[in-house]
Amino acid sequence: MVFSSLEFLLRFLPLVLLLYFAAPAKLKNPLLLIASLCFYAWGEPVYVALMLALCAVNYALGLRIDHHKNTSAAKAALAASIIINLASLGFFKYADFLINNINNVLGSSIAPLNLPLPLGISFYTFQVLSYTIDVYRNQVPAQRNPMTLALYIVVFPQLVAGPVVRYPAIAHELDHRTHSLDLFAEGVHRFVLGLGKKVLIGNSIGLIWEFATGTANPSVLLSWLGISAYALQIYYDFSGYSDMAVGLGRMFGFHLPENFNFPYVSQSITEFWRRWHISLSQWFRDYLYIPLGGNRVSPTKWVRNILVVWFLTGFWHGASWNFCLWGIYFGIVLMIEKLFLGRILDRFPRAFRHMYALLLITVSWTIFGLGSVAAILGYLGDMFALNDIPIYNLESLYMLRSNFVLLLIAVVGAVPLFRNIHEKYSEKGGVGALVMPAFYVIVLVASIAYIVDSSFNPFLYFRF
Repeated sequence: MVFSSLEFLLRFLPLVLLLYFAAPAKLKNPLLLIASLCFYAWGEPVYVALMLALCAVNYALGLRIDHHKNTSAAKAALAASIIINLASLGFFKYADFLINNINNVLGSSIAPLNLPLPLGISFYTFQVLSYTIDVYRNQVPAQRNPMTLALYIVVFPQLVAGPVVRYPAIAHELDHRTHSLDLFAEGVHRFVLGLGKKVLIGNSIGLIWEFATGTANPSVLLSWLGISAYALQIYYDFSGYSDMAVGLGRMFGFHLPENFNFPYVSQSITEFWRRWHISLSQWFRDYLYIPLGGNRVSPTKWVRNILVVWFLTGFWHGASWNFCLWGIYFGIVLMIEKLFLGRILDRFPRAFRHMYALLLITVSWTIFGLGSVAAILGYLGDMFALNDIPIYNLESLYMLRSNFVLLLIAVVGAVPLFRNIHEKYSEKGGVGALVMPAFYVIVLVASIAYIVDSSFNPFLYFRF
């Protein structure tokens, strides 16, 4: 079940909200835990047992770490947690990738397992690890209530695609949440905005990318339209989901962390990764990059740290070499910016820095979105007129004319303009107090109408 489905919008969410707010305070957590397990079981019932087993194992290991603070026993319990969680993630997500590569290298014929990927395993694995690591670091006490820890791991707003919520961020709210009409209304507004971003813009603009990568008549213009559409689609798809997750959290009294901050206004790749998938970047920084030594090591080890972190960042996104290449691409660019390019860029006008960042980001999405080196190089060749194709043709002009307004809306929506307008008018009475609620109602109705009418409702980060 995904948030942008009729089952969730018209059945699951209204029922859970009704039961949750009708329940007494002591039953709210059990009810939300059961609802979250039902949400997960809707699509992957067989893996509920895996999730509950990981909850139980990490609950026991967290208690052991806390009981044996600053001893070798605590270190052993932490190592067990890391090994068990990463082994679970590796088996289900990367086993077939390993088998296929062994077959390619050795010419063997080991049969792949073809196991379905447990939904959200990349996200909840990192959340569990943040819990046991932070208990080991004495940053938080171990959770004594197994149901409360399970709720942290499986609560449905962030279960499938994040953000990666670290335990200290919501430890207090797990047992001491506050609810108010203002907080609930804020959550509804944020959820509807995310739904509109994902359904009305992300889904619609994704069709351009589908067309550009499937056409038999490519052109330079069409290739740029396609990759620009994909860059916008993946932003609206993932940031829209994150907005929905944050909004749902508000409805139930949680303050989930922000995951996006208008990344396409960035003026460097360094800034881009401070604005894109913020919770993941911070996780790798705090739990891998800094423990490896960060930048307080020799230049050789610093290069190693950067490459390890960004290789794993790419590999985290999917069991395919193009994701690894995507991560290494960003790691190299970030190293270059840190060594000298960042200082040079500071001398150029803001518009130049912005175009520089957008160009490198756009190139990165060709690596991310295409599954083989041949496809990546072929598409980049189309973009930069290195292949024997026309600059434009009738197909590209038709796609541009047909989608110009949609592209314009998507570009404007990817900058802080709407946020500023919203903040300005939502704080005012009179007309402003009527305009914004009416806007959200229109977005909600239009989104539901789109879902009813369309069979194209992809979720790009669902597979991660």
